[in-house]
Amino acid sequence: MFMKIASWNVNGLRAVHRKGLFLPFVEKYKPDIICLQETKSEQSQNEIDLKEYEEYWNSSSVRKGYSGTAIFTKIKPVAVTFGFPKDISKKYNLADDGYGDLNKEGRLITAEYGPSTDGFYLVCVYTPNSKGDLSRLKLREKQWDPAFLEYVSKLKKNKNVIFCGDLNVAHTPDDLANPKQNEGEHGYTIEEREGIDKMIKAGFIDTFRYFTKGKGHYTWWNYWRNARERNVGWRIDYFFVNKELLPKIKTSEIFSDVLGSDHCPILLEILT
Repeated sequence: MFMKIASWNVNGLRAVHRKGLFLPFVEKYKPDIICLQETKSEQSQNEIDLKEYEEYWNSSSVRKGYSGTAIFTKIKPVAVTFGFPKDISKKYNLADDGYGDLNKEGRLITAEYGPSTDGFYLVCVYTPNSKGDLSRLKLREKQWDPAFLEYVSKLKKNKNVIFCGDLNVAHTPDDLANPKQNEGEHGYTIEEREGIDKMIKAGFIDTFRYFTKGKGHYTWWNYWRNARERNVGWRIDYFFVNKELLPKIKTSEIFSDVLGSDHCPILLEILT
């Protein structure tokens, strides 16, 4: 039996729903678990009624209509936590940023499933954008990325780990249409790409690249200049698993034809 886990940066859940594009996605692909980023809303504002799913929301408490993550799940988790543990948040000084407290921006939800022998942690993450002027690059390199890697590495000591979401970085030249023109730009700096290198060195696998090589596979397109129609995009949304879990992964896909956001959904199928 295979479990389907979807991840989608919806860039405003209410907006996608009002376009009539969220429910058709759920009905067509029937994911068991849906991880959302940039919900830009609170659970009390949710207009979607998915009776089969339990909902867990982590909305920004510092700015309304900003950031936010959510997990919709048909399978009841053992436990759900929101944000980083206090010790990691304090160690990496995540509250000390000119834009605000990262741990209050609704960027992280962790759902724990099953017993330790064959269960897993599912981490839904919306990584901070380093900004067009790279004003948040140092935060990415020195605080967020190492904090996140330490967090998922600690989880891995207890159970298998799946983490997914918008990591706001194209890892290799194959992960964006125009790597030369974008070298050093936010989302494609050496520092951000090295953050992914460190995840891989720590034993986590980019599942899409395990199955699929080459260019032309993107998850985000700029709204300008018909970028999506021309497939001038970036792959910045990922499913990673620890290498021990890899034999149970059936597929890792990108659904570039699903509209509603500037990102498209991605899907992981895992043997349970």
